[in-house]
Amino acid sequence: MTIQATVDRNEPNPHIINKAARIIQAGGLVAFPTETVYGLGADALNAEAVKKIYVAKGRPSDKPLILHVSSIQQASGLVEMNDTARKLAQTFWPGPLTLVLPAKPCIPSITRGGLNTAGVRMPANVPALELIRASRTPLAAPSANISGRPSPKDAESVYRDMAGRIDMILDGGSTVIGIESTILDITNPERIIMLRLGAIGREEIESSIGMMIEISASMRGKSL
Repeated sequence: MTIQATVDRNEPNPHIINKAARIIQAGGLVAFPTETVYGLGADALNAEAVKKIYVAKGRPSDKPLILHVSSIQQASGLVEMNDTARKLAQTFWPGPLTLVLPAKPCIPSITRGGLNTAGVRMPANVPALELIRASRTPLAAPSANISGRPSPKDAESVYRDMAGRIDMILDGGSTVIGIESTILDITNPERIIMLRLGAIGREEIESSIGMMIEISASMRGKSL
């Protein structure tokens, strides 16, 4: 049975957040709001918990999961943050920007999709940040939907896909942005590559760091 609980987007009830955090700490799955779309969260450092995400979504296990953090310091414990990554994080976090960087050994292979890199971001959503802090671990969190279906912008959409598949849904209302985060590969700070266009545009990123960024082959021809 999937528990549903409503949380205020500005002042979430600590009792509800702590209940969700205990589920995360026990290896369970909790869907939660972010500013982009609803995420399906598990302890990113618990391989067995992460495996449940892939099963619940029907997601191929070679597709890496984004790690959601509550601070730049927490991100630094997970990936090798270079100066460019730090500047981008200081500029756009909390917010819809995911940074792909060399992963540290603490991140299980299943969370990384078998890669030697990992994507991290700090969501601009109070309930999400409070859940990460209360869980005392980064959350691996793809969108909270069956793979191939639209990413959910509200808890009702999550429930339609995930009822009976996950432990809890935190209902924080409709998401503010409604599209996924922009993803940048910054493993080489001299050659930054945009892997996915999301809520933050190319020109805004280039202006912030004073250099041009490349577009991945899979994105060429798309509107930027």
